[in-house]
Amino acid sequence: MRHSRCTVVTASIDQMTFLHPVHLGDLVILKSQVNRVFRTSMEVGVKVWVENLHTTELRHTSSAYLTFVALDTRGNRVVLEPVIPETEDEKRRYEEAAGRRAYRLALKDKARNATGA
Repeated sequence: MRHSRCTVVTASIDQMTFLHPVHLGDLVILKSQVNRVFRTSMEVGVKVWVENLHTTELRHTSSAYLTFVALDTRGNRVVLEPVIPETEDEKRRYEEAAGRRAYRLALKDKARNATGA
């Protein structure tokens, strides 16, 4: 929502596997970045960290890619401002996001064809 400045809804979440447990009382920290904008949707990379507040141990516990779609107040899709990658890491994320999107769309098409929708 910070990038779009409007309501966004979650369209998809890629696989999320927890590498370490999150215990009751742990602090969960999420760090995210818009990797790429595709007209009305955007891919956001999220890293999940867990901090043990008693020991201050901090561990990366999960990562995922989420796709959000921007909507106006009537529920119509909104065209988003593009993201311009600047650093080498941002450029890599930007390019890799295109491949992940193609894969997601192919899976969605395959599922539609399997159900006859």
